[in-house]
Amino acid sequence: MEKYIEKLIELLVVFGPKVIGAIVVLVIGLWLIKIIIKTFTKTLDKKEVSPSLKPFLTSTISILLKTLLVLSVLSMVGIQATSFVAILGAAGLAVGLALSGTLQNFAGGVMILLFKPFKVGDVIQAQGHTGSVSEIQIFNTILSTPDNRIIIVPNGGLSTGSVINFSARETRRVDWTFGIGYGDSTDLAKQTLMELIKADSRILTDPEPFIAISELADSSVNFTVRVWVKSADYWAVFFLMNEKVYNTFNDKGLNIPYPQMDVHVHNQE
Repeated sequence: MEKYIEKLIELLVVFGPKVIGAIVVLVIGLWLIKIIIKTFTKTLDKKEVSPSLKPFLTSTISILLKTLLVLSVLSMVGIQATSFVAILGAAGLAVGLALSGTLQNFAGGVMILLFKPFKVGDVIQAQGHTGSVSEIQIFNTILSTPDNRIIIVPNGGLSTGSVINFSARETRRVDWTFGIGYGDSTDLAKQTLMELIKADSRILTDPEPFIAISELADSSVNFTVRVWVKSADYWAVFFLMNEKVYNTFNDKGLNIPYPQMDVHVHNQE
């Protein structure tokens, strides 16, 4: 019994200070981690990070810091942390290989939510699809098309590929090409187009509308017309102007050419 008591006292003398120091480091470390997480959360709030991303980022940072703290405490009491690091590395490699595609989409979702190349409600074109962003998830982005289809686009491709955001700016330019027949008055055509533009209050005056002859085509003299509107008015102005030009040109005696073919029949005896 005396031998065991002596051995216990020896262990306490050798490892006691290390254990006490490790406990102190653990308590102080947990307290510091708590402060760091609170500060990090406040930073995310100031940056207006998506609510769906905040819990993940804070929990990830917390787990990493606590893992480093535990490894440090283990090394203080004499336990080699090399084996734990090797096990964690092997496990991480296996999981990464098995879920490479999923992790890519996850990383893409994090990048989208952090840098915000688009937001919910924006109309975008990406990965061969065009639609309104109805939801940004951590792995996928949900698009809604004008004909009420739902398109699920993986975030991995969205974060690395080209994205056209039609809603990023408050204004957009509307372009048309209108043709009149050879022999028709180009001055009358320009005047008519300008009257139609000024009649639509949704068309902005700054920048000024642009009208110019852009091409002398095979069967028509083509005008390029460019105006600026608010992004929300783009399609309404585009379609209405086509209708007004068709009806007004006809009333003004301006011909809108279309492809024609003359067939000559020769009678042979």
